[in-house]
Amino acid sequence: MISANDAINELLGKRGPGKTMCPSEAAKRLTGPDGDWRENMGLVHRAVDEMFEAGTITLSWKGKRKEQRRGAYRIARR
Repeated sequence: MISANDAINELLGKRGPGKTMCPSEAAKRLTGPDGDWRENMGLVHRAVDEMFEAGTITLSWKGKRKEQRRGAYRIARR
């Protein structure tokens, strides 16, 4: 099984520089086509918190940088 960190890195790797992704995309990647991706959002949020704290990703919403994961957000590589 792929980890949430790996799912995020994989999906960001498929995008161009400066492009963002929704955390639900990582949850859907973890779940597969037949599961309920919402069940994996906790795993994704924890991975995002770790990666953000480590400085490997940035968070934003509607083009504005976020200083913490709270509410809706998009993920990008740092």
